[in-house]
Amino acid sequence: MQNKKTLGIGMVGARYGARMHFTNYQKMPTGLIEIRGVCSLSGESAEAFARDCGVPLITTELDDLLNREDIDVIDICTPPATHHEIAIRAANAGKHIIMEKPLTGYFGEPGDVEPIGLHVHRKKMREGALKNAFAVREAVQKNGVRFCYAENWVYSPTIDKMRNLIKASSGSILELRAEENHSGSNSVYSREWKSTGGGALLRMGVHSVGACLHLKQWEGIQRLGRAIRPISVMADVADLIHTDASERARKANAHHWISSDPVDVEDWANVTIRFEDGSRATVLVSDAGLGGLNTRVTAFMTDGVIKANMTANDAIETYAVDPNTFADEYFAEKLETKAGWNRPSADEDWFRGFAQEIEDFV
Repeated sequence: MQNKKTLGIGMVGARYGARMHFTNYQKMPTGLIEIRGVCSLSGESAEAFARDCGVPLITTELDDLLNREDIDVIDICTPPATHHEIAIRAANAGKHIIMEKPLTGYFGEPGDVEPIGLHVHRKKMREGALKNAFAVREAVQKNGVRFCYAENWVYSPTIDKMRNLIKASSGSILELRAEENHSGSNSVYSREWKSTGGGALLRMGVHSVGACLHLKQWEGIQRLGRAIRPISVMADVADLIHTDASERARKANAHHWISSDPVDVEDWANVTIRFEDGSRATVLVSDAGLGGLNTRVTAFMTDGVIKANMTANDAIETYAVDPNTFADEYFAEKLETKAGWNRPSADEDWFRGFAQEIEDFV
């Protein structure tokens, strides 16, 4: 990395995703990158981000970043409905792109009955989502820029160790099981299809599905010299918060700790993927799960089992009668209470691969 100029970053989006990226940019060696501007439709959010993160340029216009010669990379941390259009404009301006997941989706068009998640046929949605994805690919290829898709799970040290163990083994993966669940979303846009393009399966399932596809690809390259591809998929989705079971708890005046409240998207999904070698992957994701963030991948092989846990670990354990004992000290994402026994993460971003992801992109 010697004799390289400082890489200028332009952030698009100024809330949760942008702040997470900023935290991990700060772990890079001094002088390697500089965040030179932030763009958000919410001027208030942009000003708060710039103030907290020391960013000199604040704007509500994307062109103000695209026209800057000292900005090399556009980092897209906006709601998914805006991803493909921003990426295409960035590529056409000759900027490299970092994009938070998911890549894109279907977000409605004139004439659609709203809410679109309840009324638009899934075939039409699939065609629209593919159209958006291919348009991004075309713009990136035409302009010769780098496109970095922010899927952090494959950068997690636990997944890295899984790869090494799979390589060391002489066995085959028969089944992969991947799951992510927690209570609700950090995004205010997650409740509606028109802004997010789907629910838990798209927002969270991209991690679990991506990890399974990645590990089978890795296994195939090691064993066969080529990736092992998926050939079919089945899925079952639900809105658990608006079921009879959930309503029964409300009528009994039971406290609802779960923060999920979808309008026209799913908050639970179960997916089965069949690969060309006959193996399977099962993915389970939910926005309706208490107990903090749970992210796991298990590989059942012909000669062993490998379990990867990207969140909870027992490097640090705490016990408190009063949930306020440890005040504002961060424990873990989506944890409802600090009372009782808990396992605060020593470095949550590192365990989940965010720092390694940003380093690789830079």
